[in-house]
Amino acid sequence: MSMPRLASSAIVERAGRYLLVRRGNPPAADLYAFPGGRAEPGETPEQTALRELFEETGLIGRNPRLFETVELLPEAGVTGSHFLLSVFKVEADDGERAEAQSDALEAGWFLPEEILELPIPESVRACILRLSPDLNVGAEA
Repeated sequence: MSMPRLASSAIVERAGRYLLVRRGNPPAADLYAFPGGRAEPGETPEQTALRELFEETGLIGRNPRLFETVELLPEAGVTGSHFLLSVFKVEADDGERAEAQSDALEAGWFLPEEILELPIPESVRACILRLSPDLNVGAEA
């Protein structure tokens, strides 16, 4: 197995809703996920999360705090899809509007129960369940 590439994503929450983008490119094309992407040379994971948040939504993030690190195993037939993903909780000003930019097709704010109904990667599902431990997932598990 190849060495994983570094990537980061940003969890931004407002009034109980989380910011997701619908991805335009592989891996995870057409899935909803936290804004994020591949690290650029010389970037720290925190810098990657803040840059990707801005590039994909226009939001300026601050105070990134590591929430979770996940190894995303390669997708069948998708070269370069093995990642070590650092997920950060990030703050952003409430007055700023998130708009899909870069490779994001859509951007929106979703309640945890809405997120579980969307097409999402397993890593996003795991984060949402951890962020909302009282969420009743019933027989879906």
